[in-house]
Amino acid sequence: MSGSKSSAPDSRVAPSEPPDEAGLLNLTVHGLPAPGLPQPTQTRSGRLRMLLVLLVCAAPVMASYFMYFVVRPGGSTNYGDLIQPQRPVPESLPLTDLRGQPVPATSLKGQWLMVVVAGGACDARCEKSLYLQRQLREGLGKEKDRVDKLWLIPDGVPPRAEVLAAISPAGAPATVLQVPREALAGWLVPAAGHALEEHFYLVDPMGHWMMRMPPEPVPDEFKRDLNKVLRATASWDTAGR
Repeated sequence: MSGSKSSAPDSRVAPSEPPDEAGLLNLTVHGLPAPGLPQPTQTRSGRLRMLLVLLVCAAPVMASYFMYFVVRPGGSTNYGDLIQPQRPVPESLPLTDLRGQPVPATSLKGQWLMVVVAGGACDARCEKSLYLQRQLREGLGKEKDRVDKLWLIPDGVPPRAEVLAAISPAGAPATVLQVPREALAGWLVPAAGHALEEHFYLVDPMGHWMMRMPPEPVPDEFKRDLNKVLRATASWDTAGR
């Protein structure tokens, strides 16, 4: 029929040669990576990015401590004694409030602490230290909210009501906690030949005791050290715990 295609092969056309086996073997087959499995280069790249993120987050803290402990802002020496290595507050430190309720040591973290150690009866030296503690904090101006006042009582004697009222004016309460002297000695240590009660102790927001002031500190020198550590940590430390 006109226009129809015949299914019979044309006897005049020679049948094509079958492909030789060598040609088939010459084809190269490339393997594909297993789906879902990260390649070594991708794993290394991910780890590198994670490390960079951690370094960026830690950089302000590392830089501020380098500036304070190594470069020493202003090129001057410190008035107080730097504690090296710094001593973190022991998590097992048995603190209690004035009602005898336990207070976790970790609650001391998150804020700069200006620490006074004195018996609950609070003699003349104790009153002078607590007064200086209050005045120094108030003298920090807009930075004062980054510093808390802490009075640690190592003898179990309850403090007098008038002393508590004097150290906690409106808007600036002091934290008063009791702790056995033996336990406290595992964290804070006086200078040779002196008692715990003779010093002020400076604790950073991470709970590290990092500076001890000399007995009978000169207020202006003490304040200068306070201002230095606050400036050095201003990029990462904020007020409040």
